[in-house]
Amino acid sequence: MKPPPTVAEALRSGARRLSRAGLFFGHGTDNAHDEAAALLWSVLRLPWPVTAAAYRRRLRPAQRTAWEALLERRIATRLPAAYLTGETFFAGLPLRTDPRALVPRSPLAELIEQQFTPWIDPARVRRVLDLCTGGGCIALACAHHLPLARIEGTDISRPALELARENRRRLGLSRRVRLTESDHFSALEGRKYDIIVSNPPYVGARELRSLPPEYGHEPRLALASGRDGLDSVRVILQEAARHLTPGGILVVEVGNTETLVRRRWPRLPFMWLEFERGGGGVFVLTREQLTTHVR
Repeated sequence: MKPPPTVAEALRSGARRLSRAGLFFGHGTDNAHDEAAALLWSVLRLPWPVTAAAYRRRLRPAQRTAWEALLERRIATRLPAAYLTGETFFAGLPLRTDPRALVPRSPLAELIEQQFTPWIDPARVRRVLDLCTGGGCIALACAHHLPLARIEGTDISRPALELARENRRRLGLSRRVRLTESDHFSALEGRKYDIIVSNPPYVGARELRSLPPEYGHEPRLALASGRDGLDSVRVILQEAARHLTPGGILVVEVGNTETLVRRRWPRLPFMWLEFERGGGGVFVLTREQLTTHVR
C-alpha cells in the first residue's frame, strides 16, 4: 500500500493541480506554489517559519482528506485562498478575512512597516486616518507600527466595518483604533490627521467587466469607482488638505490607474513610491502641495 504523501509531496502535487486549473493568483500570492502553500498550511496548522523537518512529515488521513477538499473547492468555486482559509497576514499581523471586505494585499504594508519614513517623522505622528478601511488591515497595521498614534478607520460599508471590529478585538487594539461609518470625509468634519492613507476603490467600469472570476467574490463596493475608476480619488484629492495638519501627508494607492491619474492631474507633484516586495501605483502628497495645486 502506497504511504501517505509527505508535506513536500502534497505541496508539489497541489501546486500542479492549481496551475493546470487556470486559476488567477493575485490575492496575497502570485503563483500556484504559494497559493497551494497557503491552503496546505491552513490544513496542517504548521508553525511559521516552516522547518525542513516539517516538509518530511506525512499527512494523516484526515489531513489528506481536508487538503484534497480544499484544493477542489479552490478550483471549483474560484474563491481566493484567503477566503477559504479565513485568515491572512498583513504587515506581520494575522487578520480574519472573508467576503465582507477585500483580501488584504496592498503594497502599503511595506510603507507602514517603515513607519512612513522618509516621508514623515514617525515621532511626530499622533493621528492617522485610514480612509476606506475595509476589514481594517491598514488601520490596524498603522496602530501596531506607530504605537504613539491614534488611528481612525472609515468605510461606507457596515459589513466591512463589522469585520474590522472583529480584527480590532482579536489584536487587542480597541483602545487606539476608532472605526467610523463614513462616505469618504462626510462624517469627519473638523477632524485633522498627520497622515491620511487610503486604498480606495479604483477600478473602472470596463476593467471591472474583464476581471478574473476570483474578484467576483469580493465586494463590488470596494472595487468599482465610476466609469474611469477615479471617482474616489477625485474626492480624496479635493478634500484631503482640510483634514491634514501642517506638514501632514496623503498616501493613496491607485494601482493600475496610475497612468490615468498622472494624465488627469498633470500639475500635481506626485511622488510615486517603489517597493522592495513588489507592487506600485502608490503616491504621496503633502498638505502644502495639495493646498497649492488642487482647486
